[in-house]
Amino acid sequence: MKYLYIILMIVVGFSFESCSKSIYSEKDKGSHLEKVEKPYLLLISLDGFRWDYVEKYHPPHLTKFINEGVKAESLIPSYPSKTFPNHYTIATGMYPDHHGLLGNLFYHYDKEKMYSIRDRSTVEDGSFYKGSPIWVEASKAGMVTASYFFVGTEANINGVHPTYYFNFDNKVSKEERIGQVLKWFAMPEAERPQLVAMYFADMDNAGHRYGPNNEEVIGETLLQLDSQLGNLFEGITNTGLPVNIIIVSDHGMTEVPVDHYIAEEMLQKEEWFLMVNNGSIVNIHPKPGISNDSIYQYLKAKEDHFKVYFTTDVPYFETPAENNDWGAIQVIPDEGYYFVTARSIGMRKSIDQKVFGQHGFRPEMKDMHAIFYANGPAFKEGVTVPSFKNIHIMPLMCFILGLEIPNNIDGDFNAIKTVLKE
Repeated sequence: MKYLYIILMIVVGFSFESCSKSIYSEKDKGSHLEKVEKPYLLLISLDGFRWDYVEKYHPPHLTKFINEGVKAESLIPSYPSKTFPNHYTIATGMYPDHHGLLGNLFYHYDKEKMYSIRDRSTVEDGSFYKGSPIWVEASKAGMVTASYFFVGTEANINGVHPTYYFNFDNKVSKEERIGQVLKWFAMPEAERPQLVAMYFADMDNAGHRYGPNNEEVIGETLLQLDSQLGNLFEGITNTGLPVNIIIVSDHGMTEVPVDHYIAEEMLQKEEWFLMVNNGSIVNIHPKPGISNDSIYQYLKAKEDHFKVYFTTDVPYFETPAENNDWGAIQVIPDEGYYFVTARSIGMRKSIDQKVFGQHGFRPEMKDMHAIFYANGPAFKEGVTVPSFKNIHIMPLMCFILGLEIPNNIDGDFNAIKTVLKE
């Protein structure tokens, strides 16, 4: 019982111009829909699903889905390769620096408040979320939308929720989520969502608890998930609707040995700065009257399996780091090292487990790479395309739904259009 309690405690620590205008004018929209089938899009997120899992474990339903559709060699996440930033990047086509979700935890200067994925008041506060995600754009274009737990859909972003949505509850089974999605697609046409997003955390949970290279656990978890996805695919087929399905993940996963965890307390100097720890990146916010140079030199002297950077010098950001909420300085562990509390390190060392799984590291690290699979009337069949960045998925979704692709995002439709039929 002691060991079970410790494992459960560790798991709790892990848990965590717009395109709203149709490309067809209002005058033309009706005649277009009479000639062309109404577009439907199902976006599925498999949190923490590493790029190589399908090739390694051969799940039958996903393998069939891929063979009959299109896949990328891998999907490259945005930095940091964390859950909330990357889900919202997929939804908006913007890098975290631009859409504002900088981590699963970050300090918001204007609000003078900490955003945390464990704080319902911040998760549901749309004012933290910049940009305009695909469900907001589809809603503005008059489409019915729905979501079962996709990141961001619980918030009133620009005053908009999906037409149908649920607040996150990890106890809701895969069967219940899939059943609800099939009910949505079975609704009368006027009430039926054209865009549905859904989320599964199975692979992320297993990867964190046991490490991504634990073949027994990862393989079993994947096959169980694959079985339920098979039911979903069959149900979608039985609707007879022309549904395009895109399956993505937010990031991959890498092993972190127990002795590679670094106690965050060794950085702390509370009278000098506020420290926000996301494990793979620690944001440093200087307090009034304390110079950035003083803090930098203090932290630089402590370097041991981590590097200290002024925020503007971090080599992993895709664009210049201009968002004030990063803080002035970043502390970044070496690959395979990770910041946690001293208490968490002690708990890990007290059980007979040598490695755990983590993510958040630089996007170029192959273990951080995610998945992109797609199948449906819009997509090529039996095709593999080179790896691409996850910022490009949003303009692809706009195109499939018949929405104008915005010009104020980081994504580029030209970088991903090869997945589509001519």
